[in-house]
Amino acid sequence: MPEQSIEHIRSMIARHKLWDHIFAIVGILSLMVGILTLLALFTELAIEGAPRIGWKLFTSFPSRHPEEAGILSAWVGTTLIMLVTAASAVPLGVASAVYLEEYARKNWLTAIIEINVTNLAGVPSIVYGLLALGLFVYKLDFGQSILSAGLTLALLILPIVIVSAREAIRAVPGSIREAAYALGATKWQTVRDHVLPYSLGGILTGTIMGLSRAIGETAPIITIGALTFIAFLPQSPFSADFPFVSFKWLMDPFTVMPIQMFNWTSRPEAAFQHNAAAAGVILLVMTLIMNGIAIYIRYRFRKRIKW
Repeated sequence: MPEQSIEHIRSMIARHKLWDHIFAIVGILSLMVGILTLLALFTELAIEGAPRIGWKLFTSFPSRHPEEAGILSAWVGTTLIMLVTAASAVPLGVASAVYLEEYARKNWLTAIIEINVTNLAGVPSIVYGLLALGLFVYKLDFGQSILSAGLTLALLILPIVIVSAREAIRAVPGSIREAAYALGATKWQTVRDHVLPYSLGGILTGTIMGLSRAIGETAPIITIGALTFIAFLPQSPFSADFPFVSFKWLMDPFTVMPIQMFNWTSRPEAAFQHNAAAAGVILLVMTLIMNGIAIYIRYRFRKRIKW
């Protein structure tokens, strides 16, 4: 090979390595912008809300007096709504993903469904609130209840669950399906015993990511009529009589953490601003914990599959 060609190849490799380094530096800087912004926000909230973070904040109802106000009704309402959201969105989303990936024929109707599901993931949350107001609150007469709020957020994260579950199912190697069919397994047995266990890590990761988005949503909850001030708890989900479970709490009024924060930030007293900052820290910690759980689940399932 001529010396000139060798030098040309070396210079081309050097240019490519240079661009690789530049791209790595730009990526690290972009990542640091997001991390430092979140860290600065969290630090500011923590400094401002530190005096109010304590057991009393979790066990007290909202009050006109900032030093006595708490988030008891807000975090209980958030927890119950997340239960309804998960119970509604996860089974429906996973079942839809399994159908689209494993059973549905690849034709124009399936293509339209796939496009619409993908587009729904980017629809503004206020649109889901307006839809839920007309459907759940008025048409189905669920009222301004925990059930309406949970179903609203379920609609909001349903496209996210479907898309993430489809990607996880699609990542399962075809050889696993072929091996199951070769041993005489039916379509459902293959999906139940091989495809779903193999893709469970990705499905759970996408589900938790969707729930972590829903936990901070405010617009659709306000649209369906969430209360900004509530000094009582929903009815207990447990009963003293058989079957020891009650669902009356589903129809109770509610409030959630973001709305409680909005209520406090709209007050002119500085002490209420400290309360809002403390609630913001708690909400951020809840979101980070959910995302951390998603990362851990994905790591554990990938490690299990590897071995």
